[in-house]
Formats: sequence, C-alpha cells, structure tokens
Amino acid sequence: MIKFVLRATIMLALSVSGLNAVYAQPGNPTLATFSATADNTNERHAAGADSAIHPVRGFLPDLDFELVAAGGKTMTEKDFSGKIVLMFFGYASCPDICPTTMAQLSQVVRNLGSDADKVRIIFVSVDPHRDTPEILQAYVDAFDSHAIGLTGSERQISRLARRYRVAYQIEKPRGDDTEVYEVAHSRGIYIFDERGKARMLASDGESVEKLTAAVREIMSS
Repeated sequence: MIKFVLRATIMLALSVSGLNAVYAQPGNPTLATFSATADNTNERHAAGADSAIHPVRGFLPDLDFELVAAGGKTMTEKDFSGKIVLMFFGYASCPDICPTTMAQLSQVVRNLGSDADKVRIIFVSVDPHRDTPEILQAYVDAFDSHAIGLTGSERQISRLARRYRVAYQIEKPRGDDTEVYEVAHSRGIYIFDERGKARMLASDGESVEKLTAAVREIMSS
C-alpha cells in the first residue's frame, strides 16, 4: 500500500511538471514517438508547472543512454561518471524555453564556484533532423563550457524520451521548405547524482537559487 501511494505521488509530480507521455498514432513516421500539447499557440511547449523540485529517487531510472556529440563522438552515461548531471530535452532553434533554461542552468553552475567542475549540463535534442552534433555544441557553448549537446537517431532519442517520460512532437512542415517546422516538447530538468542515480525533477520555472541549493544538497549527501 505504501509503495502504491509513493508511486502515485511521483506520477502526480511528473504530471504537474508537464511530462505526461502520450503515444503518437502508428503509421506516421514523420512524428516523434511521443506527443505533447502546447499551453498556448505562441509557445510550442507542453504546459509547465509552478516552481517545484520533486525528489524522484527510486522512481525514475538511472542515467543510461548512447548518443552522439560533436565530432561524431559516441557518448554514454559512463562519460559523466563522478559528475552531477543536469539534463533537459529541447532543440537548438527553440525560441523561448530552451534558451531560458540554458541560461538558468549556466547560472546555477556559476553559482557553484569552485565546485562547478563537478557538474555537467546535458542538452538532448528532440529535433535530430536539424540539430547536428556541431550545431548543438555551438549552441550550448554560447551559454556554458560545462554543457554538452547530444543527439542521435530518431530511435535513440525516442528510447531515451520514453525512459524519462518526456513528451515531444515534430510537426509536419507547413510549406515547401522541409526544414521549416515547429517542435512541441515538455519541460523539466532532470538532476542525477555522481553515480548516475536520478535524484530530482525540477520545473523549468524554478528559481536559480533553489536549483543551486538542490545541486549543493546532492553534493553534500
């Protein structure tokens, strides 16, 4: 009974953070594995939550992936062993939430001072058609030297998104240019400890101060 209540609690937390996964209909290869509903027509993202940081230890899986970084380098969770990881999903041409979140996380790292090197920001693209590894790395480098941009095949991205209940949808191009289309994606910052254990799930609307405190809490645990 206790286990059921705890599981229900964490699922509610995920729901509040805009991370409800909804399977796209089969037979439509142009769509991502998941879909999300934007909270208004001008913001192509799933509805976010009020500021909140949810403990998720034991309810979300450990860090586990195989993706591609700049230079064609394959990276896995082992490359981040010993580092606290701040991971979120988005895309380089995102007009609003992604650059705001990158700026937030960059400030968190700066706030850590001499402990900054103990942290890595991982930006995972849900738009592998346009976001090459080089484009992604140039994008994150503009914010922070501790950030890594990662992408992969549609299958790799959808597998990782499913693992962490991330919702996203790549919409069909509206005109003749196949490179012009919108992407909807859910919002949330996943925080993993030095052993790759999922520890916290934060709203992208959380304050830099509280995110910094959350990271310091993991460092001291």
